[in-house]
Amino acid sequence: MKNQIRTFFFLAILTVLFIIIGDIIGGRNGMIIAFMFAVFMNFIAYWFSDKIVLAMYRARQVSEAEAPELYRIVRTLCQRANLPMPRIYIIPSATPNAFATGRSPKNAAVAVTEGILKLLNEEELMGVLGHELAHVKHYDILIQTVAATIVGAITLLARWGQWALIFGGFGGDRDDEGNPIAMIAAIVMLIVIPIAAVLIQLAISRAREYYADEEGAKICGNPLYLANALRKLAYGVERIPMEEVNPGTAHMFIVNPLKGKNLMNLFSTHPPIEERIKRLEEMAGKIYGE
Repeated sequence: MKNQIRTFFFLAILTVLFIIIGDIIGGRNGMIIAFMFAVFMNFIAYWFSDKIVLAMYRARQVSEAEAPELYRIVRTLCQRANLPMPRIYIIPSATPNAFATGRSPKNAAVAVTEGILKLLNEEELMGVLGHELAHVKHYDILIQTVAATIVGAITLLARWGQWALIFGGFGGDRDDEGNPIAMIAAIVMLIVIPIAAVLIQLAISRAREYYADEEGAKICGNPLYLANALRKLAYGVERIPMEEVNPGTAHMFIVNPLKGKNLMNLFSTHPPIEERIKRLEEMAGKIYGE
């Protein structure tokens, strides 16, 4: 309950930042429009985010006849975690990675790339899938998807607002129209607010990744399964980076698909791989007394 309250507090802050940008661009009318737009985007994210992200990466749903070993592993893990069987998808990408999506355990989907199926052995794949099912079990997918949707909207609206202020001044019913100091302050806010929004998204996402690692290790039965998988995945993503990654969905993958590609790595939604592996190895040491 404490974690849920904190998470929804962060989401509320993101919504407020979104409304503030609407006010900067369009005054009170802009605030109203921005609020309505935020509500609409949350509605879309709640009901359709899983379909959107799966389509974005051309994920193909597979049957048990097509991927019997994958189904066997997922079914075993679901029984341990007391979860319903999710839909299973394969992404046509050589990059080793995976993600889960869906607003609840009842309509969840787990997607793995062709690359991860080739790279990992069965135990390591159990670790990865256990991590993803931990996200499903604790509704992390819904929370992070809504957060990413709002952050993406803030970023797009801020970029539009910067150009609107430069070329057209303030909009709506603002009283400080034509005030150069207010103009500069507004532009600064339109730069700072998206950064603040991303930092809030990090606060939501990084903590959930650590927790999913811990819970996933328990589901798969051995923390070293996931630790070894993360070590391989870090190397695999560096060697074969994923093409055409939407930064707004990068947080969904078990390892950051943007790693090494651009400055977004400075604002990664993922904790450092080395720290994640260290925590898992310490967890294994406590369990097995090593």
